[in-house]
Amino acid sequence: MRIKDISKENRPRERFLKNGVGVLSNAELLAIILKVGSKKENVIDMSNRLLTKYKIDKLSSLSLNELQEIDGIGPAKAMQIKALFEFNNRYNHVIKTKKIITIKKSEDVYNCFVDKLKDKKKEHFYVLFLDSKNKLISEDLISVGTLNSSIVHPREVFNNAIRENANSIILVHNHPSGNPQPSEEDKEITELLVKAGELLSIKVLDHVIIGREKWYSFDLQ
Repeated sequence: MRIKDISKENRPRERFLKNGVGVLSNAELLAIILKVGSKKENVIDMSNRLLTKYKIDKLSSLSLNELQEIDGIGPAKAMQIKALFEFNNRYNHVIKTKKIITIKKSEDVYNCFVDKLKDKKKEHFYVLFLDSKNKLISEDLISVGTLNSSIVHPREVFNNAIRENANSIILVHNHPSGNPQPSEEDKEITELLVKAGELLSIKVLDHVIIGREKWYSFDLQ
């Protein structure tokens, strides 16, 4: 059945306009984002098939290439799906960051970053800049990819800390495997940055590794 064959009042866009976004099913919301289906099925049937087979959480974790292996999903639709979940993750991160103005414990860091980092396929290394009362000034993405001491260099970290007039910093990165236990490289980078911070009188308060459902804290305070 084509979308044109569905009665107008039952089409997703028309239902949205008449009754608001809250009345739409997950499949209808996805159909609005994807816009069109394929030669084999309309966009509502395609959305229903995707959500029935993968569920929202599984669909959100698929890579661009994995999405394109699904029947009917080409590069454009794969990018639309990835963009949808990335936008949602960024929204959640902003909301949580606003709520957690003062970093009191490693769990605060985990709650801020889990939505943003849990589905990343590469390691993302962030630095949080804090004032003298541990209030969050800003955050900075330092590197993307497998961590090593040549990529995460003290110069990159502390130049920005000085620019932000930070009293202390917290290091944050994710493990794509979901297991937050630190590697030897993680330990070496932490030790290197702690020593650099001591020289500059900018304390490294913690290094938090984000897993899928748990985290690891070096607890440096």
